[in-house]
Amino acid sequence: MNIRRLILSALLVASGATHALEFTQFQADKSTLQFVSKQMGVPVDGRFKKFSAALAFDPAKPAAATARLELDLASVDAGSADADGEVVGKPWFNVKLFPTATFVSTAIRPLGGDKFELAGKLTIKGKTQDVSAPFSFRQEGGKGGNAVFDGAFVLKRLDFGVGDGIWSDVSAVANEVQIKFHIVVAPTAAGK
Repeated sequence: MNIRRLILSALLVASGATHALEFTQFQADKSTLQFVSKQMGVPVDGRFKKFSAALAFDPAKPAAATARLELDLASVDAGSADADGEVVGKPWFNVKLFPTATFVSTAIRPLGGDKFELAGKLTIKGKTQDVSAPFSFRQEGGKGGNAVFDGAFVLKRLDFGVGDGIWSDVSAVANEVQIKFHIVVAPTAAGK
């Protein structure tokens, strides 16, 4: 009887000492947020140099995950100084009135294997739309390594009032913009 209690106690202590990994520490220097738009049918690459993310993701419990991203719109790199100056203006991002864009997750669902779908609310220029993005999850360097989330989705810029006035002509600048994200997050022990 004492041996059973000892084994049971040892198992309880061991299970309490082992924590599942939860990924919560955003690594800004390793993460990227890029976009591809089309001007006169030609793809144009761009990126945002400054953004932050607050994440909590446990691969064993993806439905409980949360994500919030805040994007500094003035940090846009649209490919040239002229383009950068144009897109921060009133017809495009209007950064004087709306300096940031935000994304807040509402659901994450597994798609099988290392694939998931992220749904949430994206707000740009005071306009909020539902968006969803498939993404993959992988862990670098084995247990204890960083999590890497890679995904992409297409948004319609005119739904957010991005490119007002003469820029609303979609034959010059396409309405669809592909957003690509590469988010790196360090782990913490769950429950800490």
